Amino acid sequence: MSAKTLLKSLLVYQAWANDELAGKLAGMDPSRDPEERRAAIHLMNHIHVVSRIFAAHLRGVAHGYASDNTPDTPEPRALRVALAEIDGWYLDYLETVAEQELADPVAFTFTDGDRGCMTRQEMLTHIVLHGSYHRGEIGRMLARIAHSPPWDTYAVHLHRVEPARRLQHGRQPAGA
Repeated sequence: MSAKTLLKSLLVYQAWANDELAGKLAGMDPSRDPEERRAAIHLMNHIHVVSRIFAAHLRGVAHGYASDNTPDTPEPRALRVALAEIDGWYLDYLETVAEQELADPVAFTFTDGDRGCMTRQEMLTHIVLHGSYHRGEIGRMLARIAHSPPWDTYAVHLHRVEPARRLQHGRQPAGA
């Protein structure tokens, strides 16, 4: 499997997982556990902001953020749309970048002023892992307030989009 093929699979997974969780947050009653709900949405916004920052790094343009989050917490439906937009950008970017360019280093400055350098491939991988880490954190937050978080692992995603995987190698899925 090529790096581009794997990255595409991971970025498609991320778009799906972000949409699942953002939809869950948008559907929550704002009057129930408002502080925990706000904190979860704010953390989801952090995923969005960092994704936008790294997209700017990949394009070689200024991102305009002074921090890795915004002072205000967006409304969940607007955040869901914004996440879908940036997730789409990453998928479009991967279609346009040449395989050999994925190994190119990109120098950048973090929002705290520290300097960094990562290959394009490492940056794309970072975005997926960063989002996954924080979605897990949000899932724990939701579980604490008795909201079932989406089951959004990579394996779940792969088997939902390709159910035939469960029947590969001549074995029936467990419980069949």
